[in-house]
Amino acid sequence: MKGEYKGMISTDWNECLAPCGPFDPIAFAYPELDGELSGIFRMYTGNQISLSEATRRIGGLIPESLIEEQMDAYLDARFVTYRGVVDLIRWCAKNQILFMINTTGMQGYFQRAMAKGLLPEGIVVAANPMISYPGHGMEMHEVREIEDKAKNTEGVMRAHGISADKVILVGDSGGDGPHFAWGASVGAYLVGSMTKSSLEKYCKGKGIEIGTRFGVTYSEGERRDTAREMEVDFMGLVAVVERVMKENHKER
Repeated sequence: MKGEYKGMISTDWNECLAPCGPFDPIAFAYPELDGELSGIFRMYTGNQISLSEATRRIGGLIPESLIEEQMDAYLDARFVTYRGVVDLIRWCAKNQILFMINTTGMQGYFQRAMAKGLLPEGIVVAANPMISYPGHGMEMHEVREIEDKAKNTEGVMRAHGISADKVILVGDSGGDGPHFAWGASVGAYLVGSMTKSSLEKYCKGKGIEIGTRFGVTYSEGERRDTAREMEVDFMGLVAVVERVMKENHKER
């Protein structure tokens, strides 16, 4: 319903709001594939292969898709977010900020996480339909190619009558580059979270300004430091959201 929200966050999930990768549930069910899955993910986030190609390669590795019980087993053992992420989502709901997870992760991961009460209700999710389960009533969109992130954000933004200058995009790697490029073209505010050098390189090459770098920022070749990442409290983003909503980017 138009007018329901004051603004919107459209954010990646993996290594951005949570330390996990999008293919971790598959690696949990098939641990012998962990190395190959990690390699495919790095090629995708480094803009070396498309999302559909990554999905095709993974589909060729696994004997069959994960059933709900396998996804639940992964979530029970491994579900984790960065500190304060769930609190941030709840804060957004209370303050009329639409919270959208827009990710290459699997739809089934979010469907089961919501069903198990691991994530608050009311969020919008766009994710990869490679693993998806019937019978879940949450608002769900598809990310089959990386360009779909921008299409999904724009569609949800327009459906709720939210202007682009009240939209905040959050990403961490080069895989978020096209989403950031679209956001820059319409006047959205861009936040790098646990920012990797691949996103910095993409944005520099396109002349895109990242408005805020939040959490750990990595230089080229620097190894991820998950312990440092887990010390970051995402409620620290509240001040950024409030500033963008109030000042309409004048601080830049």
